[in-house]
Amino acid sequence: MSSEPRSRSPQAPKRGASSRADSVRRSFDSAKAALADRDLRDVHLSAPTLRRGLLAVAVGAVVAALVTLFITGFDNEKGLEAHNPAAPAQPLLDKEFGTASKGDCLSWTKPDRADLVKVNCSSKHMFEVAADIDMSRYPGKEFGPGSRFPDSLRLTELKEEHCVPAVQKYMGGRFDPRGKYIVGLMYPSPDGWQHGDRTLRCGLQVAASAGTPPSVGSATEHDQSRVYEPGVCLGINQNLPTDPVDCAQPHAVEIVSTVDLSAHFTGGPPAKEEQDKFVEEECTRTSTEYLGAPDVIRNKTLTLFFDYIDARSWMAGSRKLDCMIGKGADREGFAPITGSARGDILINGQAPVPPPNSGRSTPAPLPGAAPLPPQPQPR
Repeated sequence: MSSEPRSRSPQAPKRGASSRADSVRRSFDSAKAALADRDLRDVHLSAPTLRRGLLAVAVGAVVAALVTLFITGFDNEKGLEAHNPAAPAQPLLDKEFGTASKGDCLSWTKPDRADLVKVNCSSKHMFEVAADIDMSRYPGKEFGPGSRFPDSLRLTELKEEHCVPAVQKYMGGRFDPRGKYIVGLMYPSPDGWQHGDRTLRCGLQVAASAGTPPSVGSATEHDQSRVYEPGVCLGINQNLPTDPVDCAQPHAVEIVSTVDLSAHFTGGPPAKEEQDKFVEEECTRTSTEYLGAPDVIRNKTLTLFFDYIDARSWMAGSRKLDCMIGKGADREGFAPITGSARGDILINGQAPVPPPNSGRSTPAPLPGAAPLPPQPQPR
């Protein structure tokens, strides 16, 4: 989501170049191909490369989950029948949704969002509106009276065509595509559509592999870095990190600290090598403080992970990265860990066996953990 200290193994998420999904797909394919090649177990790979490769695999599943959320997350069987120009006599089932405009924040507690209300953005909310777009004003028959409700593919296209640029504009061109927020689309239900509602609401919501976590404060005022508090554990599904869970539950990684790069780099985006060196030093120091001793990671056969902030994220204002610990799986992704690393843990249901003492204070990189070379998600 380190330069040459090859002592700590695989690393964290890597930020994509062109399209987030495309870059993740390339990393995922490369990682799988590399893991399939047993000869790679004898090839020396730098700690940063190993770390990024392993967590790049994790980003793929998170991106896939988020794409589904973008498109289906706000459909409602009862309908969000907002303003109803084609049938003004019909009841407005959701007045709040129908009057939401740029800068408004929306919240709800019920799964079907039947209690959706506008709230002050300084309060907890689920969605921040960046633009409301009345598609009935567009020429052609696609959005005219009696037109067919768009399918999920078309809604995906509408989000890309209208919401992505709308969010970029709303954020003043400083939207981090790998940060804590994702571009969301709220749209009328089929019933609302049938009654004439053609308004799309584009906005931002907190990224998550499931559900819609609340946010506090406007996205326009926040560092968009996707970071968590120390002691948070990220769950695991199919060997990949998910959302925060109790550390007593199976998880992929545990957050040990957050590094603020703005304290060290004050100009433009730092070179990857410089960033790696600084972050690895900070993560090594803070992990020792968090765990209480420098040899805990080695004795519990864990790995220290961290991410890299690319130029796009840096220019959007993101400056923070998480340091996290986990265990690379034999084939790909992460092994499930139960318990906090501050105490007793189980890895794949077994207590870790400390490696023989070779005089090293830190573990060597895990051979072939998932090479290559861009979160998870890390975030």
